[in-house]
Amino acid sequence: MSTLLRLTSLSILTLGLLQAGNALADPTGLWDTEDKEGRVQISPCGDKLCGDLVWIADALDAEGQPKRDEKNPDESLRDRPLEGLRILWDMQPSGDGKTWQDGRVYDPESGKTYQGRITLEGDNVLKLRGFVGTPMFGRTSTWTRAE
Repeated sequence: MSTLLRLTSLSILTLGLLQAGNALADPTGLWDTEDKEGRVQISPCGDKLCGDLVWIADALDAEGQPKRDEKNPDESLRDRPLEGLRILWDMQPSGDGKTWQDGRVYDPESGKTYQGRITLEGDNVLKLRGFVGTPMFGRTSTWTRAE
Protein backbone atom coordinates (compact mmCIF):
# COMPACT_ATOMS: atom_id res chain seq x y z
CA MET A 1 0.00 0.00 0.00
CA SER A 2 2.81 2.45 0.74
CA THR A 3 4.21 1.97 -2.79
CA LEU A 4 0.85 2.86 -4.30
CA LEU A 5 0.61 5.92 -2.05
CA ARG A 6 4.11 7.05 -3.07
CA LEU A 7 3.36 6.57 -6.78
CA THR A 8 0.11 8.52 -6.44
CA SER A 9 1.88 11.35 -4.59
CA LEU A 10 4.67 11.40 -7.19
CA SER A 11 2.11 11.51 -10.03
CA ILE A 12 0.24 14.41 -8.44
CA LEU A 13 3.49 16.31 -7.84
CA THR A 14 4.65 15.72 -11.43
CA LEU A 15 1.30 16.83 -12.84
CA GLY A 16 1.44 19.99 -10.75
CA LEU A 17 4.93 20.83 -11.99
CA LEU A 18 3.90 20.24 -15.60
CA GLN A 19 0.89 22.53 -15.19
CA ALA A 20 3.08 25.23 -13.63
CA GLY A 21 5.48 24.97 -16.56
CA ASN A 22 2.62 25.53 -19.02
CA ALA A 23 1.41 28.70 -17.27
CA LEU A 24 1.77 31.84 -19.35
CA ALA A 25 4.64 34.14 -18.50
CA ASP A 26 3.53 37.73 -17.98
CA PRO A 27 4.84 40.28 -20.49
CA THR A 28 2.51 43.03 -19.26
CA GLY A 29 4.18 46.01 -17.70
CA LEU A 30 6.64 48.75 -18.54
CA TRP A 31 9.59 47.94 -20.83
CA ASP A 32 12.69 49.91 -21.81
CA THR A 33 13.50 49.73 -25.52
CA GLU A 34 16.87 48.35 -26.59
CA ASP A 35 18.47 51.79 -26.92
CA LYS A 36 16.86 53.00 -23.66
CA GLU A 37 15.39 55.92 -25.63
CA GLY A 38 11.79 54.81 -25.10
CA ARG A 39 9.44 53.02 -22.74
CA VAL A 40 6.53 50.86 -23.82
CA GLN A 41 3.60 49.86 -21.64
CA ILE A 42 2.40 46.39 -22.65
CA SER A 43 -1.12 45.60 -21.50
CA PRO A 44 -4.05 43.33 -22.32
CA CYS A 45 -6.34 44.40 -25.14
CA GLY A 46 -9.16 41.91 -24.86
CA ASP A 47 -7.60 38.46 -25.26
CA LYS A 48 -4.53 39.90 -27.02
CA LEU A 49 -1.68 42.20 -26.03
CA CYS A 50 -0.88 45.72 -27.17
CA GLY A 51 1.85 48.21 -26.38
CA ASP A 52 1.91 51.99 -26.16
CA LEU A 53 4.98 54.22 -26.36
CA VAL A 54 4.55 56.07 -23.07
CA TRP A 55 7.89 57.87 -22.83
CA ILE A 56 10.68 58.92 -25.18
CA ALA A 57 13.99 60.44 -24.10
CA ASP A 58 13.94 63.28 -26.62
CA ALA A 59 10.22 64.05 -26.68
CA LEU A 60 10.39 67.61 -28.02
CA ASP A 61 11.32 68.86 -31.49
CA ALA A 62 13.59 71.86 -32.25
CA GLU A 63 10.69 74.26 -31.62
CA GLY A 64 9.98 72.75 -28.19
CA GLN A 65 6.82 70.99 -29.38
CA PRO A 66 6.05 67.29 -28.83
CA LYS A 67 7.51 65.13 -31.58
CA ARG A 68 4.88 63.87 -34.03
CA ASP A 69 4.37 60.76 -36.12
CA GLU A 70 5.79 62.59 -39.16
CA LYS A 71 6.84 59.50 -41.13
CA ASN A 72 3.46 57.82 -41.04
CA PRO A 73 2.43 56.86 -44.60
CA ASP A 74 -1.10 58.07 -43.80
CA GLU A 75 -0.89 61.88 -43.97
CA SER A 76 -3.94 62.25 -41.72
CA LEU A 77 -2.00 60.54 -38.87
CA ARG A 78 1.20 62.55 -39.07
CA ASP A 79 0.09 65.06 -36.45
CA ARG A 80 -0.22 62.44 -33.67
CA PRO A 81 2.26 62.85 -30.80
CA LEU A 82 4.78 60.00 -30.52
CA GLU A 83 4.27 59.73 -26.77
CA GLY A 84 1.13 57.70 -26.22
CA LEU A 85 1.31 56.10 -29.67
CA ARG A 86 0.24 52.45 -29.95
CA ILE A 87 3.17 50.61 -31.53
CA LEU A 88 2.22 46.96 -30.79
CA TRP A 89 -1.16 45.34 -31.26
CA ASP A 90 -2.94 42.02 -31.84
CA MET A 91 -0.25 39.92 -30.13
CA GLN A 92 -1.82 36.50 -29.46
CA PRO A 93 -0.49 33.69 -27.25
CA SER A 94 1.26 31.00 -29.30
CA GLY A 95 0.59 28.24 -26.79
CA ASP A 96 4.16 27.78 -25.54
CA GLY A 97 3.57 30.05 -22.54
CA LYS A 98 6.24 32.60 -23.45
CA THR A 99 5.53 33.81 -27.01
CA TRP A 100 2.83 36.10 -28.43
CA GLN A 101 2.59 36.19 -32.20
CA ASP A 102 0.53 37.18 -35.23
CA GLY A 103 0.64 40.78 -34.09
CA ARG A 104 1.73 44.03 -35.68
CA VAL A 105 4.62 46.36 -34.84
CA TYR A 106 4.76 50.00 -35.90
CA ASP A 107 8.16 51.70 -36.20
CA PRO A 108 7.64 55.47 -35.88
CA GLU A 109 11.23 56.12 -36.99
CA SER A 110 10.49 54.71 -40.45
CA GLY A 111 6.69 54.92 -40.55
CA LYS A 112 6.52 51.21 -41.41
CA THR A 113 4.33 48.52 -39.91
CA TYR A 114 5.58 44.95 -39.67
CA GLN A 115 4.30 41.57 -38.60
CA GLY A 116 5.54 40.87 -35.12
CA ARG A 117 5.97 38.57 -32.19
CA ILE A 118 7.27 38.94 -28.67
CA THR A 119 9.02 36.28 -26.63
CA LEU A 120 9.84 36.45 -22.95
CA GLU A 121 13.25 35.19 -21.95
CA GLY A 122 12.92 35.19 -18.19
CA ASP A 123 10.90 37.69 -16.20
CA ASN A 124 12.84 40.79 -17.28
CA VAL A 125 13.92 40.26 -20.90
CA LEU A 126 11.60 40.52 -23.89
CA LYS A 127 12.58 39.88 -27.52
CA LEU A 128 10.54 41.79 -30.09
CA ARG A 129 10.80 40.45 -33.63
CA GLY A 130 9.49 42.56 -36.50
CA PHE A 131 9.43 41.01 -39.95
CA VAL A 132 7.92 40.95 -43.42
CA GLY A 133 6.46 37.65 -44.59
CA THR A 134 8.48 35.24 -42.49
CA PRO A 135 10.38 35.78 -39.23
CA MET A 136 13.58 34.83 -41.08
CA PHE A 137 13.45 38.23 -42.79
CA GLY A 138 13.33 40.61 -39.88
CA ARG A 139 15.02 42.19 -36.93
CA THR A 140 14.98 41.40 -33.22
CA SER A 141 15.14 44.05 -30.53
CA THR A 142 15.81 43.18 -26.88
CA TRP A 143 13.82 45.09 -24.28
CA THR A 144 14.30 45.01 -20.52
CA ARG A 145 11.66 45.43 -17.87
CA ALA A 146 11.75 48.96 -16.46
CA GLU A 147 12.43 49.33 -12.77
